[in-house]
Amino acid sequence: MVGQQGIRYTISLIAAHFGDVVAVSPLSPDSASVVCECLIRRGSLCFMDVVRFTELHQGQVKDCLLVLIQHNCVQAFSIPKTVGMGGATKPVTLYMAIFDNIIHRMRFSKFLQIVKEHLGNQCAELLEGFLQHGRLTFELLYDRASGLSGGKAKRDDVLATFNKLVHAHYLERCPKGDPFLEPKDNDDVSSVRKRTRSGEETSTIEQEAIIAAAPLDADRFSGILDLMMDTEADIKHIKNDSSLEVSAGNKRKHEVLEAEEEIQNTINTIDVLWRANYEKFVQCLKKKTCVANVRSRFGLDAAIVLEAMIGSSDRQNARTMNSVSSSMSSIIESVRGKPGGISMTLEHVRTILEQLGCQVCTEETGALYTVGLKDIIENCQNDEVESLVFKKYGKESYRIFRLLIKIGRLVPMDQISDKTFLEKKEAQKILCKLWKDDYLDMEKVNLNVGGRSEVFLWTVNRKVLWELVLNDMFHTALNISQKIAQVAEEFLLSNTDVQKAERLRRARIILESSLLKMDDAIMLFHDF
Repeated sequence: MVGQQGIRYTISLIAAHFGDVVAVSPLSPDSASVVCECLIRRGSLCFMDVVRFTELHQGQVKDCLLVLIQHNCVQAFSIPKTVGMGGATKPVTLYMAIFDNIIHRMRFSKFLQIVKEHLGNQCAELLEGFLQHGRLTFELLYDRASGLSGGKAKRDDVLATFNKLVHAHYLERCPKGDPFLEPKDNDDVSSVRKRTRSGEETSTIEQEAIIAAAPLDADRFSGILDLMMDTEADIKHIKNDSSLEVSAGNKRKHEVLEAEEEIQNTINTIDVLWRANYEKFVQCLKKKTCVANVRSRFGLDAAIVLEAMIGSSDRQNARTMNSVSSSMSSIIESVRGKPGGISMTLEHVRTILEQLGCQVCTEETGALYTVGLKDIIENCQNDEVESLVFKKYGKESYRIFRLLIKIGRLVPMDQISDKTFLEKKEAQKILCKLWKDDYLDMEKVNLNVGGRSEVFLWTVNRKVLWELVLNDMFHTALNISQKIAQVAEEFLLSNTDVQKAERLRRARIILESSLLKMDDAIMLFHDF
């Protein structure tokens, strides 16, 4: 569940990228929210409800929705709705804001760097077009590349670069524009997560819409040349089928003409929209985070081994990629192909796998080694919160908090005092301070032991605390982004003062770097 600061941050991003009309109206208590804020706060709405709640003209709402859909910030979907008492049902289109995609707009520079390192500058330049304009056909992409190169860009070269991005899963075919969700028993349109009798959470209607809109992987990552080859293969199959009767000749000839027409449509690709695949980029960033954490804890060789293991699981979703498995032969082959890995022996790799806490599972094909990425991410989260406690409350508070994080259960104050070498009064004071700020949970137990009737037990409620920390991070990111906007405005007004302009330029670089680091922390708690 995203907190209020996260919502405010997303609205500020929309305002910065698309202007106030799409994002939010003038910030006075009586002013009405507009399109993005309306959808984020109220959930999925039909067009007329958006008009009613925002008090904007229908034309304005339509333009805003089109812009947000073009940039993958809003998804439309249809549901059946009964008209009148006992009347017939008809499809109604709803619009929902995609929170994660809005937040990803902050990470475009990271996405470009990933592609630049993996595929080179040409692919990064092509990807930039999708990040700037949202959804593009190949024709629009080629026109952009041609314009940037002064008409020197060759169509075949652009197509080859485009297919590289698609085959590497950095680009994907756009989802369906308006998928229809079939009705369910006792189903109602609500953004609230429904629960079964057993208490298990089920998916929201928005999550079902995202799944329904997504194309099959075979189509999602099928490049333009692949589509052409598939269609050409169909034509050859039709032409080479000599067992047909003469009476069917005209029909088959018609099928050939239709298939040839399909090739031309594929070549033109006028109606096929493509976009950046955010899921792939988040997966790459999760991989980098895990490798960096292992490098800092166990050294460079351990990082090389982990990177080799993750390489075999690149097709998984970032949030569901909680572990990776690989055989020893695959690990060794991948390790030897990396700089610094050529000299690593089999015994050394086995030692590193033990350090990483790998589990071994024996199958018919051989032994599989599994490492938990979830544990590595949790370690990163712990480090981040412990660092925050140290900066905010001091060394003694950090020691107490770190102890409770490691133990992971309710601990009496006497034990906390003994293990942290703090006086009981000092420990009690620190515990109460952390408890008041919602960093700790406290439970009072009635006992008649040692002349005491009450004992206080302390622990860290990770779920509650993580939500609090994430909300504070969004708040900090919002403040930094607002400061960047202020510095940028002052910079434009300081053309005559060279020294002031240079000072503001340096300040902006520092602020932007701080915002990227804060976003790294946000991803730990929200995206991974």
